[in-house]
Amino acid sequence: MDVNSNRLFFIDAMRAWAILMMLQGHFIDGLLDTLFRDPNNLFYITWRYFRGITAPVFFTVSGFIFTYLLIKAKEKGWKNPRVKKGIRRGLQLLLIGYLLRLNLFGLLIGEIYESFYLVDVLHCIGLSLIAIIAIYLISSNRNKYLFPSILLLSTLGLFLFEPYYKQWSFSFLPNAIANYFTKSNGSVFTIIPWLGYTTLGGFVSILFTKFKDLKHFYPAAITTALGTGLLLIFTSSDGFVFLFEQTGIKLFKLIELNNYLFIRLGDVLLVFAVFMIFRSLMMNKTILKIGANTLSIYVIHFIILYGSFTGLGLYRFFHHQLSPIAVIIGAIAFIFVCTYLSLLYAKQELAIKNQLSIAYASIKQEAILLQKSVMPKSRFYLLKIRLRLLRLIRFVKN
Repeated sequence: MDVNSNRLFFIDAMRAWAILMMLQGHFIDGLLDTLFRDPNNLFYITWRYFRGITAPVFFTVSGFIFTYLLIKAKEKGWKNPRVKKGIRRGLQLLLIGYLLRLNLFGLLIGEIYESFYLVDVLHCIGLSLIAIIAIYLISSNRNKYLFPSILLLSTLGLFLFEPYYKQWSFSFLPNAIANYFTKSNGSVFTIIPWLGYTTLGGFVSILFTKFKDLKHFYPAAITTALGTGLLLIFTSSDGFVFLFEQTGIKLFKLIELNNYLFIRLGDVLLVFAVFMIFRSLMMNKTILKIGANTLSIYVIHFIILYGSFTGLGLYRFFHHQLSPIAVIIGAIAFIFVCTYLSLLYAKQELAIKNQLSIAYASIKQEAILLQKSVMPKSRFYLLKIRLRLLRLIRFVKN
């Protein structure tokens, strides 16, 4: 890959890998029989560990791509076209996130189920993009180091203080809002701490933008990512124990007891390193198309697996019922179907949007014609009513 290219193809490949990992992870986790979830089985614990890498990578890559495009624009502040696009994108993700949790049968009886208010990946990524825009706008006309500093400090703050805020119930907030901060009501993801991976991705993208044209950038970046990733995975827990022993600050001990955020951060950096090493092989058109269509893949998988809108998904009929062989074969087929339908939609997307635009224009034109035909009559009848009311008022006065 040309290091001077404006497009970092290995990032698109990372996003494709993450979405495919998510597809198989959701399928196997939802449908594998509980009898085969053996914590002592090497294959199962290996699969479960790698499944846990998916979400951190996906959030980090989302923050990377969005911030990379945001800061490449020549305009600054509100004049940057990526700001408005990003706000629209964030709101779009929030809307789609809620739509996927709608149940049409519930709507028919005038009821919205509690699951509608639960927060998932799309909600968190949507809010994270808006948060990055807010940080960008606050710092755009100030010191050039302020934006990356706030992004990095946001990650560190969210990760370091997670043992404290995860205990808060947020019961003083309505459930629809509290679900963004606590899993106690059933939310799968929450904006804290997952925003931290997105802001980290934003910070790393700034480093890439600044240094990627240097001659030895990739060897240095790969070495740094590998070294830092391995340190976080294998020594961060011991490091927090050491800090606790030296300072007596209880927070460090609490982090060590459940040190998943920093270990997963190490995993993310290792994934970055691997994809940078093989970046010259990451230009396959199909892989890049998958990476560019992760939203449609996510929507399609949600409908097929969880039964969005109807509740009639695979999850309902095969929840924790499949054997390992059946679930592996099913996961492969599931990945193929979701990606195929997504790429098929991408191929026809322009035609579909054109048809929708034509339909919208037709409906709008019909509405205008109806308004023109109805308004004169309406005005005539309103005038007659007004005259009769005036006569009635005069009659009452007399």
